Amino acid sequence: MRRPLVPLAVAAGVALLLVAGWIWPSARVPLITFLCYGLAALGLTVLLRAGQVSFGHAMYAAIGGYGAGFTARYFPGTDALVVLGAGVLASAAFGAIVAAFVTRYRGIFFGMLNLGISMVLFALAGKLYAWTGGTDGLRFERPTFLGMVLDRGEFEYAMLGLVAVLATGLGWLVQRYFVSSAGQVMLAIRSNETRLEYIGVSARAALAQGYVLSAVLVGLAGALLALEQNLVTPESGYWIRSGEYVFIAILGGSAHAVGAFIGAAVFEAIKLGAAAYFTNAWQMLLGLTLIAVIFFAPQGIVGCLRRTPKARAPLDHGAKAAKDQDTVPATGHTTKGGSHDSLSY
Repeated sequence: MRRPLVPLAVAAGVALLLVAGWIWPSARVPLITFLCYGLAALGLTVLLRAGQVSFGHAMYAAIGGYGAGFTARYFPGTDALVVLGAGVLASAAFGAIVAAFVTRYRGIFFGMLNLGISMVLFALAGKLYAWTGGTDGLRFERPTFLGMVLDRGEFEYAMLGLVAVLATGLGWLVQRYFVSSAGQVMLAIRSNETRLEYIGVSARAALAQGYVLSAVLVGLAGALLALEQNLVTPESGYWIRSGEYVFIAILGGSAHAVGAFIGAAVFEAIKLGAAAYFTNAWQMLLGLTLIAVIFFAPQGIVGCLRRTPKARAPLDHGAKAAKDQDTVPATGHTTKGGSHDSLSY
């Protein structure tokens, strides 16, 4: 697709979502959920660019949700946008604290350390009943939206519009981050961190920045979901929810920010379709989908879309030339046997 057509396609997609939510009110909640899952997966995609996987990132959705819930409950009359900002701020602050030490680790230790922290927070959210409402969750009154008191249907539609605008804007900003020097440093962390340190770039600082960005995106998704439901429960930070976010990020691919939303759409479609026609086997269908993606499309859906036959032709030609010269055109350095590290996920 030509670049000038991309904004038109995005605008048409947002308009289509709003029209669908207007015509079918029952579709508003699934559409909000899909976009929020896409935002959360976008946060995981930032870490995937650096080759890191977090198995506990749903804790930031819970922190964002509880941050929003506490603000709405203990400061009645607060507008929904302020409530949302409080949730995002809580996630960013906690993400900065965790990033200070978790970015010292890589690979399985990075992932399991995040999982351990999320399990501690999940247990605390369930035990501290007086503050969090325990397993019943923290319920709060529906706040005003831009100073307007809306009924349930109007509030859901306003939330759909807000989530659609945020998903579009943040998706564009994250894609700009991917192609910026900071985003390229994240790729370099995965391909050759030692070389990165050798030229004077702090891999740990770059990963910490990406980690906080990731926490903000997931926290925003959690705060939006809490606002839409007027409820936040410990389940929003459960490790299974973290696994779903990782699933979506891998399914969509990390080559482009839009991959997170494509993955979320496919994930929700499989989940809803399987729940309708394979009531007791929807987990099996999701598992088979993940196995198929890992075997046949390890770069995710967006990676497959970007490598159409027309796009592969020049790449194949370049690979043949590189084999002849025993060099890698993308990096310009000589490797043994003509092999090289892939820079796209």
